[in-house]
Amino acid sequence: MISVIIPAYNEEGAIGKTIDEIIKVMKKNHIYKGSEIIIVNDGSNDGTKKEAKKRRVKVISNPSNMGYGYSLKKGIDRAKNETIVITDADLTYPFSSVPEMLKIKQRGYDLVIGARTGKYYKESIFKNGLRKVLKLFVEYVSGKKIKDINSGLRVFDKKTVTKFFPRLCDTFSFTTSQTLAYIMNNLFVCYVDIPYNKRKGKSKVKLLKDSLRSMRYILESGIYYNPIKIFSLLSVICILLSIIGFLFSHFANIRAGYILGIGGLLVSIIVFSLGLLAVLLKQIMDKA
Repeated sequence: MISVIIPAYNEEGAIGKTIDEIIKVMKKNHIYKGSEIIIVNDGSNDGTKKEAKKRRVKVISNPSNMGYGYSLKKGIDRAKNETIVITDADLTYPFSSVPEMLKIKQRGYDLVIGARTGKYYKESIFKNGLRKVLKLFVEYVSGKKIKDINSGLRVFDKKTVTKFFPRLCDTFSFTTSQTLAYIMNNLFVCYVDIPYNKRKGKSKVKLLKDSLRSMRYILESGIYYNPIKIFSLLSVICILLSIIGFLFSHFANIRAGYILGIGGLLVSIIVFSLGLLAVLLKQIMDKA
């Protein structure tokens, strides 16, 4: 028995087909009885709520748009089953991959993520480039390879994810912060390749704004779970800037560069020392 949580914001054109596909897959794989589909209508101003209610699924409505992560938390909190599946309402994720993901979860994994593949996932060069930058930074912070940090098709347990609710983002970075929380706490994460389909309707993601927000949450998570890595990176950046200052002064014969270089080295020592203090503080907090 599973609870499928679908946050939806102005998805009138796709929500009905999404629900129909999910019900079809659940019946075919004998996981329909005792399971539930929860649509979290996140302040939509179109016919999303009406279309969802036609299918007689559970609909929870936010009076105004509160965000992707907020809606997921609300749906998970109201779910009656322990096994949670989250997906999107725009037909991009193939629910036919869920039965395989459920089988993999039974091997002892805490989080099973559908790793997106295909031309519709790559989209523009700019978006793909931003995604790779975020991926590299997350892999540095976590110290592990991550195939898809923010895929919206996931399987996990309710009791595990609710422990991390205070640390999980209320916006589009919910999935990013969840992946990091699980990895940084040594939980078992598995990735399953899935085809990513063409989106039905307009994307709600604001590329630059949401990417910067994701970066902020990655920094916050890194400082919270593994502070020395973040402070070490900042210290190295200060050292590199100092070297640039020394080289510039040497070749341009400008004394001011030496002063900046020495200042950068001193700052790097202070930053690294702050990192050590952050580690100590985290150890004290963990014991409390």
